[in-house]
Amino acid sequence: MTDVELMKRMLRAVLAANKSGPGVSLSRLQSEYKALTGEQIPHKQMGHASLDALLHSMPSVVCMERNRAGEMVCFASVSGETAHVAKLVARQRTSKKTGQPQMVNCQMRVKPAAPLILNGRVCVCVCVCLCGGVSSDEDCQRLVLHLAVFWSGKWLCAPTNFKENAVSGKPKPHHYPKDYNPSPGGNYNPQKVQGRIREMLNKYSNGFWVSKLPQLYKDLYKQDLPSEAIKDLEHWTHICTVEKPCSSNPNELLLYPAKKPTQTQNPSPVPTRVQCPTSTALTPSMDIKQKLGELLVKYSNGLWAHALPKLYLDTYKTKLPKHILENLSLLSDFCTIEYPMLDNPKRAILYKRTREEENRNRRESVEERRAREEAGRRLSTQTVPPLLIPREEYPSVLVGEAANTNGVILRYIGEGYSQAQEALEDKMREFYCCQDNNTHTGDKKSGTPLASLTSGQLAAVRTEEDEEILRAQVTEVMDDKVKVYYVDHGFSEVISKAKVFELHEKFFNLPFQATKCQLAGLEPFCQEPAVLKKFESMASGKILLAEILERGQTPLVVLYDTSQDDDVNVNAACIKALQDKTLASPLQVNSAYMNVAVRSVCSDGTIYCQLPSRGLAKLTEILEKAEAYFHSQVTSEFLVSRPFCGKGCLARYKGKWSRVEITNLHGSRVLDILFIDLGVQASVEVIELREVPPPFLRDLIAIPPQVVKCCLADVTVSGVGSWTPDAVQWVRDAVLNSTDCSVKIAKLDETKLSVAHVYLFPDKNFQDPARSLNRQMAASDLFKHRGDHCVESPTVVRAPLSFGVGVRKNTLLSHNMDIYVSVACHPGHFVVQPWRDMYKLVVLMEEMILYYNKTEEKPLKGEKNQIYAAKVENNWHRVLVKGVLTNGLVSVYELDYGKHELVSGTQLRPLIQEFRQLPFQGITAQLAGVKPRQWSEEASILFRNHVEKKPLVAQLEAVQEAHHPWERKLTVFLVDTSQEERDIWVHDIMAEFADELTKEV
Repeated sequence: MTDVELMKRMLRAVLAANKSGPGVSLSRLQSEYKALTGEQIPHKQMGHASLDALLHSMPSVVCMERNRAGEMVCFASVSGETAHVAKLVARQRTSKKTGQPQMVNCQMRVKPAAPLILNGRVCVCVCVCLCGGVSSDEDCQRLVLHLAVFWSGKWLCAPTNFKENAVSGKPKPHHYPKDYNPSPGGNYNPQKVQGRIREMLNKYSNGFWVSKLPQLYKDLYKQDLPSEAIKDLEHWTHICTVEKPCSSNPNELLLYPAKKPTQTQNPSPVPTRVQCPTSTALTPSMDIKQKLGELLVKYSNGLWAHALPKLYLDTYKTKLPKHILENLSLLSDFCTIEYPMLDNPKRAILYKRTREEENRNRRESVEERRAREEAGRRLSTQTVPPLLIPREEYPSVLVGEAANTNGVILRYIGEGYSQAQEALEDKMREFYCCQDNNTHTGDKKSGTPLASLTSGQLAAVRTEEDEEILRAQVTEVMDDKVKVYYVDHGFSEVISKAKVFELHEKFFNLPFQATKCQLAGLEPFCQEPAVLKKFESMASGKILLAEILERGQTPLVVLYDTSQDDDVNVNAACIKALQDKTLASPLQVNSAYMNVAVRSVCSDGTIYCQLPSRGLAKLTEILEKAEAYFHSQVTSEFLVSRPFCGKGCLARYKGKWSRVEITNLHGSRVLDILFIDLGVQASVEVIELREVPPPFLRDLIAIPPQVVKCCLADVTVSGVGSWTPDAVQWVRDAVLNSTDCSVKIAKLDETKLSVAHVYLFPDKNFQDPARSLNRQMAASDLFKHRGDHCVESPTVVRAPLSFGVGVRKNTLLSHNMDIYVSVACHPGHFVVQPWRDMYKLVVLMEEMILYYNKTEEKPLKGEKNQIYAAKVENNWHRVLVKGVLTNGLVSVYELDYGKHELVSGTQLRPLIQEFRQLPFQGITAQLAGVKPRQWSEEASILFRNHVEKKPLVAQLEAVQEAHHPWERKLTVFLVDTSQEERDIWVHDIMAEFADELTKEV
């Protein structure tokens, strides 16, 4: 691939991957390109005086337009080759982990989850919160009806981001910022400021520090508080009361509502001194109460307070007095007020009291009513920080139950999450169980139950078993019991009121640990009983690994069970629970099947066959309909924008759409897929995949994979059991893609692999055992591996490649290079990669995956000292063969990474010229500044910990030349520049360590 072609490809990737909006502005294009490649677009080297001129010379890559603001914007050109790229939004994320499965072994206490009893009132409240409320009679009725159907499971009031600065009753003093200038313009309207401060004090009736007033003022009114207002506060006794609790320091002043408000019958529109009306004047008239009561009767499931003004105006053609919404406690004598959202006290729900409740309310003592109102005020100042999603891509989680897969309850495991929660609960147990040690707080004894409870209130709750003290939210208040939701554990319980205590303010610092996630790929089937049953058996109550695809308020995740030998994709398993087993291929021992199609023959001898079945006929019919559907639509609209492992979608196979499952991702562009009805594995670009059209989604999911995994019965392979390339090719030539084969099932292996041991016939004559491929292969010498233990062929490498960064003593001595250490054995031997070319290697390997995984070439016989492409795990590497073993394995050296591997000889392919253009990226090196020696294991471990798999700076000291480029060796100083205050020279660390060892000896 030439430099020009590479530049065009990277430029197209930048334009296609832009996330900030359509197109990339010309002024931002260079920075976007450099962020991806590490280099500027080389327009001068390509003969163009400006970037603009270069872009205009490439109409097939980029088109340019001016937007409404007159700015030049660049778009990816849409052509027959790249039309599908134009609408693709690239997702940048790392691929799923490979290698050994990760074991999750977390020590944590698991609380038993009690079943959550559905409460229609609370469920409706929370759902309306999420939907943003209602604005009319009809909207509310429709929403309540919809929610009654939708919410058939459990409810979680997850914490949200707090948008208001609620102030506690006992705030800590704050100080003004040094650069604070509240009134730069000098426009000071005392009457306007007085009115706003009165509104703030009505909201924060417990008072707050004067030092917080400027920020609160700015947050509420989007304007700076005039500096003169701070000085005038003490004189506005009709508005507020200013106290000095500690000293004369003005930053320690407290601000309260006016102590003795006086009544003003007819206040002027712009008074010079505004007096706060008394409660009597603010009390709504009987007419207003009666009208509000009539409205609440219509909405027995509750009505949002913020919906009242419009509803009141539409019904009675008159406005609702504004002060009623600002002081909802005025309505408490005829309705019940609930606060379901802790972070937003304005979001209240009103319920009409029954006659019995009204009579009971009239009998309430003044003390009881005052206590209940105080609890409501306390509720408005409760603030708990929002729960932050862990930074790692695969955090461990404890999974709870789920009423649907769009709201799975889970808890994150680890420091700052489960560990912090357990530490908090230990402190709560000590605080609430040792009453004598807590009397110094000045509050009532911690063991005294709360006298008054309000729905939505936070509290400390002693569990029914009296073993734990947990944080909880009151969701329903009954006569002598209360229903609470444990905010850190994700389940609800009905307990005695005697077990509910006031939650001390020091237990508000930790975010609620129970949160929600959404399982990717299950959105259309989130409430299917089969899906939920499978999820319950596989995930509920277990510690799993969560791959986070999207970090929203409800993260989109894929769950993995990593406790087995192989990772189990929980999302994919739940989808497979919808399959109709009657549509699977029927398998019975000693049964014979004709018209069998052999779809794939793997290098290990595994054969995938399609047997005639009812499911195969139905699958063919649906895929034909999908083909016709795509012809009538713009297929690019069905591009897969969010690929993940286990996702099912469609891809082309020999000109027709087929079902596939994503099995692995190589960055954001290339991924591995499995054609589930063919047994064929391939690597494709994400733009080649399509979402299953909604009309066919459920039917296609119901059909199990229409291919049977088989192996040939009575065919044994000596040695390690691997097939030779000749044997694999012989079977492929005999039966691959033939639809007239026959099989006879000898045995069924009921393990998790579900393999059928069969006799395979190349035609319909399955009566003659001698015609089976099994007999023919057993009688042949196809399984005899040729060659000695290690082939010592003295062949010379053909077409040697240029080396890495083109090292020459006269140009690179004393030159600093950004490098990445891929392998570190000890200071005398490690491998570095030039940082500036790493993105080129990534592009090259993606191209190799696409090329070699699509071709079915005959495996070749590897020769020593020759260069090939070899498949190592899921990637193709450029390798040098170091030796060929008699068991069919080949020892190879990865020329770009410096690693030695053993691979099957069937995984070697010729390295074509296109993949020989980029110099090998693995450069052998030794550490300068230390004496050569036999490094101990301790020293080698210390060295690896400091340099392996890390980006460093290498200062070149010397170059040791050699005949072959991969045999050259550098002598370099290594410098860790990741710390801002100082650079760390690795040779100093190793020299000091060597000196310490010498002293000990």
